[in-house]
Amino acid sequence: MKIRFCSGFTKPGFLLVHFEPPSFFSVRTRPLSDFTYGNLFNHKKRPGIGLTIQCAIANRRFSSPKRERSRSSSSSGRDRDKDKGRESQSLYSRPSLLEMNKEKAANRAKVYEYLRGIGIVPDELDGLELPVTADVMKERVDFLQKLGLTIEDINNYPLVLGCSVKKNMVPVLDYLGKLGVRKSTFTEFLRRYPQVLHSSVVIDLAPVVKYLQGLDIKPSDVPRVLERYPEVLGFKLEGTMSTSVAYMVGIGVARREIGGVLTRYPEILGMRVARIIKPLVEYLESLGIPKLAVARLIEKRPHILGFELDDTVKQNVQILQDFNVRETALPSIIAQYPEIIGIDLKPKLETQKKLLCSAIDLNPEDLGSLVERMPQFVSLSESPILKHIDFLKVCGFSIDQTREMVIGCPQVLALNIGIMKQSFEYFQKEMRRPLQDLVDFPAFFTYGLESTVKPRHKKIIKKGIKCSLAWMLNCSDEKFEQRMSYDTMDIEEVESDPSSFDMSTLMQPEREEESDSEYEEEDDDEDEEFA
Repeated sequence: MKIRFCSGFTKPGFLLVHFEPPSFFSVRTRPLSDFTYGNLFNHKKRPGIGLTIQCAIANRRFSSPKRERSRSSSSSGRDRDKDKGRESQSLYSRPSLLEMNKEKAANRAKVYEYLRGIGIVPDELDGLELPVTADVMKERVDFLQKLGLTIEDINNYPLVLGCSVKKNMVPVLDYLGKLGVRKSTFTEFLRRYPQVLHSSVVIDLAPVVKYLQGLDIKPSDVPRVLERYPEVLGFKLEGTMSTSVAYMVGIGVARREIGGVLTRYPEILGMRVARIIKPLVEYLESLGIPKLAVARLIEKRPHILGFELDDTVKQNVQILQDFNVRETALPSIIAQYPEIIGIDLKPKLETQKKLLCSAIDLNPEDLGSLVERMPQFVSLSESPILKHIDFLKVCGFSIDQTREMVIGCPQVLALNIGIMKQSFEYFQKEMRRPLQDLVDFPAFFTYGLESTVKPRHKKIIKKGIKCSLAWMLNCSDEKFEQRMSYDTMDIEEVESDPSSFDMSTLMQPEREEESDSEYEEEDDDEDEEFA
């Protein structure tokens, strides 16, 4: 065995020699002229056992020809495989991120161009996920327009264009329809609360509906509540809704009345206690209305909580005093007609003053006492007022007498004229009293003819008693029976003003009445005659 070749180091050191297993073949020698130091040993071409040796000198590695050939062939094979791989990848290559962004921007530009073409300003849509093509966007716009929304409505809330027709709009509208929300109200519903189209039926809408039913709002009333106040679908269950209900119960609103209160005025659910409800309640208390009376007012007229305290309520209270209403009479006025602190009051009072000054020569200073006795007077229209004044004149009352009757009992301007005619005929034909008795007690017209006037008059006649109309009528049935038991009547009993209001009656809880629905349409027409 002979060593075919080896290499040495440039500097003294050690020689690394790696032996490979012998192979029986004819060895062809190759000059090592490529190496740095040439041939280290002389060698001849001889058959025999050949040993392949690898030597490493410094950082350079040398191999025998066989080793290098095998490595070079494997390396060239790998290179060919890589080249084939590159060729195969180039056939199915994906676009780069830059190319994708360019394509996305181009598509969005086309969508924006379409929106601008139909009058929609897309400035607020940047960053919002939109349809890839203008055709899909057109489908959304067409669907919204079929619901009744206009281009102006969409411009008021352009984010609605981010809602998918199939994934968002249709499921939400189907759910509302199944609840009972009328399709005819969808347009106004979406104008007021278009954000509902972003909602999830299961996560967002259904829990709110369940919460409303838990507040004793009847299932049949829920659709009307949503139609009146669609914004409630966006409130948190444990936020404003729960605190407003808790506060009302805390001031004395009966728990069983909460459902009816919220059904008639669901806007309460969106009112903040500290900023809206509590300040109004405390202000009414400061005027002399007990807190429990305020609670009863809320039960009967929950919409008073929506009156603006500084801009409306306080200003109207000052206006009443400017028209000679006594401060002590304010609690009674508000308790009888709470709407008086929420309407545009000054023009109404100015109109009524001008009308009565012209029709019955009313002294402007007397307008305050008239409002104290009947606060609803401020909302009567001109036509019924003049009709009642003409009726009194036909009955034979002078202008002075008519004025005195109107000031003493303003209800004569609003009662049912047909009933007033029947009462007046009985007064003339059966009672045969002078007209002055009606001037002294115009409230005679407010008592039921069959239920009160006739029965009591017959007992008076039977007893042979001569008395005033006030003594006969201005008392309860029990009190009247006590009077009938008197042997003598030396002194007329003084009774309170029949038009005065007893605040204690307001604080008494009303009987619970069962009803299929608590929802009532508010009647804004205050000109109806009293029955």
